[in-house]
Amino acid sequence: MVQGTVQVTHGGSSRWRRRSGEYPTLTAALAVAGDGDVLSIAPGTYRENLVLHHAVTLRGPEDGSGSVRIAPLDGVALTLRASAVVQDLYLEGQDRAAPALLVEDGSPELTDLRVSTHSAAGIEVRGPGARPLVRRCTVENPAGVGIAVLDGGGGVFEECEVVASGQTGFSVRGGGRPRLERCRVHHSTGAGIAVTGEGSGLEALGCEVYEVRGAGVQIAARAAARLTDCAVHRTTADGVTLDTDAVLTLAGCDIHDIPENAVDLRSRSVLTLSRTSVRRFGRNGLSVWDPGTRVDAESCEIHDSTGDYPAVWVSDGATASLDSCRVHDVPDALFVLDRGSAVEVTDSDLSQVRNTAVSVSDGATARLDDCRIREAGTGAWFRDHGSGGTLAGCTIDAVQTGVIVTKGADPALERCTVTSPAEAGFYVSAGGRGTFTACRVTDSSGFGFHVLDGCRTTLARCHTERCARGGYEFPEDGPIVEECTGDGSGPRQAAQPAPGGGFAGAQTGVRTVTAARTAEAQPAPAARASVPRPADPGGAAAAAADARASGAVLGQLDGLVGLDSVKREVRALTDMIEVGRRRQQAGLKAASVRRHLVFTGSPGTGKTTVARLYGEILASLGVLERGHLVEVSRVDLVGEHIGSTAIRTQEAFERARGGVLFIDEAYALAPEDSGRDFGREAIDTLVKLMEDHRDAVVVIVAGYTAEMERFLTVNPGVASRFSRTIAFGDYGPGELLRIVEQQAEEHEYRLGEGTAEALLTYFTELPKGPAFGNGRTARQTFESMVERHAGRVAQLSEPSTDELTLLFPADLPALPAPC
Repeated sequence: MVQGTVQVTHGGSSRWRRRSGEYPTLTAALAVAGDGDVLSIAPGTYRENLVLHHAVTLRGPEDGSGSVRIAPLDGVALTLRASAVVQDLYLEGQDRAAPALLVEDGSPELTDLRVSTHSAAGIEVRGPGARPLVRRCTVENPAGVGIAVLDGGGGVFEECEVVASGQTGFSVRGGGRPRLERCRVHHSTGAGIAVTGEGSGLEALGCEVYEVRGAGVQIAARAAARLTDCAVHRTTADGVTLDTDAVLTLAGCDIHDIPENAVDLRSRSVLTLSRTSVRRFGRNGLSVWDPGTRVDAESCEIHDSTGDYPAVWVSDGATASLDSCRVHDVPDALFVLDRGSAVEVTDSDLSQVRNTAVSVSDGATARLDDCRIREAGTGAWFRDHGSGGTLAGCTIDAVQTGVIVTKGADPALERCTVTSPAEAGFYVSAGGRGTFTACRVTDSSGFGFHVLDGCRTTLARCHTERCARGGYEFPEDGPIVEECTGDGSGPRQAAQPAPGGGFAGAQTGVRTVTAARTAEAQPAPAARASVPRPADPGGAAAAAADARASGAVLGQLDGLVGLDSVKREVRALTDMIEVGRRRQQAGLKAASVRRHLVFTGSPGTGKTTVARLYGEILASLGVLERGHLVEVSRVDLVGEHIGSTAIRTQEAFERARGGVLFIDEAYALAPEDSGRDFGREAIDTLVKLMEDHRDAVVVIVAGYTAEMERFLTVNPGVASRFSRTIAFGDYGPGELLRIVEQQAEEHEYRLGEGTAEALLTYFTELPKGPAFGNGRTARQTFESMVERHAGRVAQLSEPSTDELTLLFPADLPALPAPC
């Protein structure tokens, strides 16, 4: 496009100033133009560096006849030093050291500009006198910053779009203070919006930041910002970050689809949130660090985590306050740790939490008032010495355990109610303390209050109803109990309520009575108190009553299809344990047998089934208290920071106490490119627990053969903890056929004529690639046959018994394509 002409319409009051003239260049036109003049630019390309010193109007053609392109070879394309009006222009810059458009003074109005450039900045507003009004402008700058406001500059940006900036999309520093309304910043490399430096500030209303290769919004170094009704989503780093005395207010905002922390703040930063939604985040929803750092959230919702991290994380002396908030569908709701860290939660809902709703550790405190916790693994867990706080007027419903207090933690709970816990309502162990006043437990599947030896706990005016194992369970020299009552439900109510208040036999409610105990109900040995112990839902006595004889379990093992070498290994190990037990009974020395095992082999070869039967066998021999199986994988053990992995591993170990801890795909705890991976922390913790509690839990690690060989070398103590490796081979066609026959017999089907032969051929020709599932594949084949059979028989008006039960070769699914 060639350069056009510029028509200047003079806007002065004199007659001669009202005349118009045409000029060949913009520079020439500007030389004769004064305040109020209008420069109408013909379509074309103008390779000039323009400087506006007067309040003129600079505009492209209004009739759509073409575009005006201002594209100098270097330097600033357009500089404004007056309150001019600029509209309908296309600006380009090529200077990496200069912006394409620079506002240095005045309050110019910039409307419908398109800045497509490879320069230091698309638009730069610099200086305390620069206050532009920028409307409907688009900035694209793959080489640098989209829009920069600095050195005391300001202005208002309405309905602007910053797209594909090579650095920060919208940058404010050096005391700049712009206002953004209904703007969009997207596809930037660097932060979407960054506000840095003392005195710098930004106000954004109805804006959107998305598809950013970096953080969505960054506030740092004593800067401040307020975002109202804004959205931040689809970033590659944190959604919003605050650092070093930053201050941010989020009102009515939506932060979602963030792979890292949705909001991360540290170093004395302060964040205020109201009516804000934080959802679909990969790490923490709110991550709060360092002394002096604080979050105040009101009427906010944090939900739908996509990772394995707590929704709210408060540590290193930071504080947080949540009022009328909802946290749901997350792995853990609220973690507060480290001395000086504290949270206050009021009138809030924590629900659908896979693990722990509130975790308090390392000397932190938490205060919850009138909150509701439901559908969680643990309602609240006060973990260790110095950790505490208060729960007042809270309800905890449909959890595994309501409240756990361990290792010297000392919270105060008042008027709290736990309903329908699967284990205990309130559980105190490992030297935990705690004061429970006017608390209630109803419809517990375990105990109401379960306090172990050595725990100095105070219970006052508490009440239990319909607790399956008893309202109260604690040792003779147990907690201080005052005026507690219960309905007497459960097989072992530790103390019955007396007519006058306290427990029957107590000294006017001063100290607990001697609890009626049986041999099966004795407390755990003191050595076990070093690990937090959730309430035992079954108990050794109940397990002993239900345990099958070893012969019956071994018979079931023998009934499994194939696995001949596995059966021999298990029988040999069982025989050694049984003979050792008999030698001890005879007063002879018994050989030490390490019971921990390594299972190697492909998926679907029966590793979990054999592990479950192995636990039953050991329980029947009296080696394990219960013999139950707890199955975990990497996601259940590995946390997000140093220390949390050890906690999760201890929790899993405690759930397996008295039984078998089965770790599937254990090699995932030590990936080959692990770097700082926390899986090693799980392995180290596990090795120590296996040594310290060698008689309490049997650990079985399982996975592919080659990967498990590598796993056994990651820690010098790993291989030494396991007595033997048992290899599970793939099933052959005949064994797969036998599994289908067992499934058919169990579900009252029969194989018709030729079906067994067809199945044998099918399993022979079936591709045995990575997706082959052995026994699982056989069961899926049977399910597919049943579905095809149903589709065939459903067309018959009155099918016979044979037609309803016989499976034929035509019911076989098609062979999948080879992997």
